[in-house]
Amino acid sequence: MKHLFLMDPIGSVRIDKDSTFALMLEAQARGDEVWYALVDDLWARDGQARCTARRATLARVQGRHAELGEPRDLGLGEVDIVWMRKDPPFHMGYIFNTYLLDAVPAPTIVVNAPDGLRAMNEKAWALRFADLVPPSLVTQSMSHIRAFIDELGHAVVKPLDGNGGEGVFVVRADEPNIGVILETSTQHGTRKVLTQRYIPEIKSGDKRIILVDGEPVGAVMRVPQGVDHRGNIHAGAAVEKTTLTAREREICDRIGPPLREAGQVFVGIDVIGDWLTEVNVTSPTGIHEINAFDGVRVEALVLDAAARRWRQSAG
Repeated sequence: MKHLFLMDPIGSVRIDKDSTFALMLEAQARGDEVWYALVDDLWARDGQARCTARRATLARVQGRHAELGEPRDLGLGEVDIVWMRKDPPFHMGYIFNTYLLDAVPAPTIVVNAPDGLRAMNEKAWALRFADLVPPSLVTQSMSHIRAFIDELGHAVVKPLDGNGGEGVFVVRADEPNIGVILETSTQHGTRKVLTQRYIPEIKSGDKRIILVDGEPVGAVMRVPQGVDHRGNIHAGAAVEKTTLTAREREICDRIGPPLREAGQVFVGIDVIGDWLTEVNVTSPTGIHEINAFDGVRVEALVLDAAARRWRQSAG
């Protein structure tokens, strides 16, 4: 098969942490062609999606992990699977790129499917499952947020387009800096944010669960360190081995089918205590950590699922 990975600069990836690199290595190990391009190199003319891409040869040696061929003008219909693996933030530039990916002709498939990438905001999409998420409010009104925090007593305020724990505030009703926090978060009432009840179980960790075609295949616990409340690896959280609880399997059973139907092959969800907090569809991570703890190869499961979808598309 022939794969095109649209991603951030490959030279800067940590090969022992980066899930996209794990997927690329797996494709190469199968004897498939691996092509690499920056999302900025994606373009379209007369309705045909194209990019400037390079053939990639990968190695498990940091600093010499990617040997790239000469740039080539490549039609996306010339490959079998296009992997949209651009890291957040999710902004209008990202959306414009998904419009170009809509033009990819069958039987080529895009993983994850661009219409799902647009529709499934990583924090807001989960709110349709009201019994699975903590009490939540989405608004740009600072007075509404203040009233909600007064009602809850202890809350988390976070941007809808953030990632890696950036811009996340834990706020008590009597917080003396609450005004400044809300002004900063909402950009003085001009940007909508998500406010949710604080979940005290975050002290024990934020569980990342990987779903492949809607089915859970592994999980890792990310435990905040010191006084930092964020369960994000990028924010310094430690990782620990874990298993799924009955409640977490219920969550996966509920959200798995709509994710699968929307073409979201590789998804990472976040669960704190008994509550679903995020559904990450843009560029989820966690492959290396789960592999290390569970002795599995999540990247192989993802490639298998993508290949099945390609075969279905090819008829």
